[in-house]
Amino acid sequence: MPGRLWKFHCMENQYPGLWLRWLRTQCVSVGWAHEWGFCLKGKTEGGRGWITCRNALATMQIGESAIVSMLGNRVGRIGEIIKMAVNDDEWDPLVPKSKELPIGEMGRRVFVRWDLITGPTDFDLIVKLPEHVRFTKGELRPTVAEIRSHSIDDLKEAMNDSSNWVGLFRRFAYEQALSDYIASYPHRLEEGLMPYPNSIVREKVFPDKSRLDVLLVDGSNTPVVVECKQHSPSTEDVKQLQKYMNHVSRETGKPSRGILVHGGTPRLQKGVSNYLQQNDDIEVVSYKLDIDFAKAR
Repeated sequence: MPGRLWKFHCMENQYPGLWLRWLRTQCVSVGWAHEWGFCLKGKTEGGRGWITCRNALATMQIGESAIVSMLGNRVGRIGEIIKMAVNDDEWDPLVPKSKELPIGEMGRRVFVRWDLITGPTDFDLIVKLPEHVRFTKGELRPTVAEIRSHSIDDLKEAMNDSSNWVGLFRRFAYEQALSDYIASYPHRLEEGLMPYPNSIVREKVFPDKSRLDVLLVDGSNTPVVVECKQHSPSTEDVKQLQKYMNHVSRETGKPSRGILVHGGTPRLQKGVSNYLQQNDDIEVVSYKLDIDFAKAR
């Protein structure tokens, strides 16, 4: 995929499911419909956002590359641009028509051939770029922007590192449900674990107003602090768990140990692995949410 690399921001937060639509229809897209006064050529309505976007669309070439970006320094996939369908009379909305959106949204399409060997194979996973390959503010701000700060090869290397893979639905609220599940069925996490018998300690709010997720006890009566994270853990997450362990040790007068349960990939980032080697009282395990549906008869 030679030539320039173009970033398209996916408004997944505003239009849930947009990223999966892009995947399935093999395209990226932008809004600014002609019916609203936004013209691709000549005189047009709209401010800097649309002008920046239409200039990029006018410059874009078949055979160049596109990368999907989302909030939180996350990216989806890289693709090769194979067709432009962005003219004023080619509006084909990916967000369906509704009372609020009588002509739909995100209807100027740029068709791509996705690179399916770069990044996670599971479409429920995307990539959180590490700091050294993140886009600049000037690249992140526009809906469409040329990426010049990093090469495609550098981005592909980061996208192929499974320790950078995170769940697409990072705000899906199942952290609390996971905590409740572990508290109810602790033996599923580790044989012999039981709920901590003292509810005052178990539900205590610490001086900094924080509260741990789950407090258990193992077969040797050692308090076990469990912290749940949806994403791949960071060093800061481990330090947060250590803080809770210290609180519990002061409350109980016993050394405690910790288990960090996360929803990222089993492979940890190098910095986290190195930190854990110095703290053998903490174990990290990954979980996978698997829900099955069957027709009721």
